Amino acid sequence: MTYCGDVSDERVTAACKQRTTMVLGCGAYRIGSSVEFDWCAVGATRTLRKLGHRAVMVNYNPETVSTDYDECDTLYFEEISLERVLDIYELERVDGVIVSVGGQVPNNLAMKLAANHVNILGTSAENIDKAEDRNKFSRILDVIGVDQPEWREVASTSQAKEFCNRVTYPCLIRPSYVLSGAAMKVVFNDADLEHFLAMAIDVSPDHPVVISKFVEGAKEIEVDAVAKEGNVINYAIGEHVENAGVHSGDATLMLPAQKLYVETVRRVKRICRAIAKELHISGPFNLQLLSKDNEVKVIEANVRASRTFPFVSKTLKVDFIELATRVMAGAHVTPAQISLLDLDYVGIKAPMFSFTRLLGADPVLGVEMASTGEVATFGEDKYEAIYTSMRSAGFKPPKRNVFLCIGPLQAKLEFLPSARELVHMGLELYASQGTHDFYSSHGLPVQLLHKPSTEVQPNVKDHLASGKLDLVINVRDSHASQGSQTDGYLIRRTAVDFSVCLLTDVKLATLLIHALHRRHTSAPPELRAWDEFGYDARAALM
Repeated sequence: MTYCGDVSDERVTAACKQRTTMVLGCGAYRIGSSVEFDWCAVGATRTLRKLGHRAVMVNYNPETVSTDYDECDTLYFEEISLERVLDIYELERVDGVIVSVGGQVPNNLAMKLAANHVNILGTSAENIDKAEDRNKFSRILDVIGVDQPEWREVASTSQAKEFCNRVTYPCLIRPSYVLSGAAMKVVFNDADLEHFLAMAIDVSPDHPVVISKFVEGAKEIEVDAVAKEGNVINYAIGEHVENAGVHSGDATLMLPAQKLYVETVRRVKRICRAIAKELHISGPFNLQLLSKDNEVKVIEANVRASRTFPFVSKTLKVDFIELATRVMAGAHVTPAQISLLDLDYVGIKAPMFSFTRLLGADPVLGVEMASTGEVATFGEDKYEAIYTSMRSAGFKPPKRNVFLCIGPLQAKLEFLPSARELVHMGLELYASQGTHDFYSSHGLPVQLLHKPSTEVQPNVKDHLASGKLDLVINVRDSHASQGSQTDGYLIRRTAVDFSVCLLTDVKLATLLIHALHRRHTSAPPELRAWDEFGYDARAALM
């Protein structure tokens, strides 16, 4: 764009016969918005050009592929703001704008753009708002009979306390229109509620804050899909290794899902179709759900491409963004649904973190996203895939010993078979007092290391600082005393500061330890390239 001038430097041909479509990119890379969305934006522009559209890209991040001059017909290296997008829309005589492939930043502009008579391609701005606004979305689920955790929109701290004490803690604070779960928190008491409710209101002051009952011990399910005029034409159902309570961007994702009941999958598909129909979705969307005792409840819907679209597309070998772009552009679309049971391999996406560069940050996972990258690998089964994914993310298998500090009794019991596998691999086990007593009583050879606050030797902090430990498995107890929580933080932080591998989730730890044990007792799998796994679904449809 030209600023402070009488004539624009950018000349637009008045008699352009091509349909002009604008794509809004992801903007600056940050936690929650990174290269995954740039992949989506690039895929959209390439598809538009194949369809004969004149593709106009708006983005301002020089790290992106979408800002390469040859990836679109016209590139505007400009901020993604209402004023600038309107200027370009008018100058380029744009026929339609795609806001659903660049993440949360362009999606947040949908209502404002629609109010200025911008033609938004795909799902309407009104229906995008129904998904983004927590209050509106929760009411819609109630109307169409889709189950969700008990919820309430709150306008005061007293209302919030009344709700939380009625449904009992823990509860989840959920602000609207936020990126990467910003200010979203699980609270366990009134003091937590007051503190984090104020943060949620600061982050999203113009939109309602919803509080819902947090379901502990539930499995989280993720659906990426493409719909056309409310009808689902393609979908993929993945499963988090970690239980619900870890942000989807930080969770370890398995595709296809490995441990879901057939009835659970059926219910997920029914919910997916019902929401797509109610919101009249045309284009990409993402659902996050939880399952416990075969009951499925909806957490949220994102009526846009999610950060897992590249992973899903590469795993299933069907380009979800190409399908979504063709839908939004009004082109013919051939559904490419895949029977996930026919896949003879498993893909696992593992997160990467930068806690070593965040001085003092607690390296523990929660509902607010913290990862700064991700890797994905494939394997014959989930054990092969989790091993290669974690190795690619920087995990180093222990060679000498492992330190265990596991808080909840249920987690200690769940990890017991894995502890025996560690011993079978010839590794020494160290543990904090409570964990030491538990595993010793079950006949395991465990050496005691005292917690940092005791200042009693031998102390885990000194062992970490001197490089005497290879791996720390620290599963915190959210209901523990403040002193225990402080010790847990010191153990986790010291492990990160001295580059000792750290696992903080019992589900991930048990899966990974079993994968290590399998490799210890059998030959390593054959290395294969991406295109050597499975079949190409696109070729199968021809």
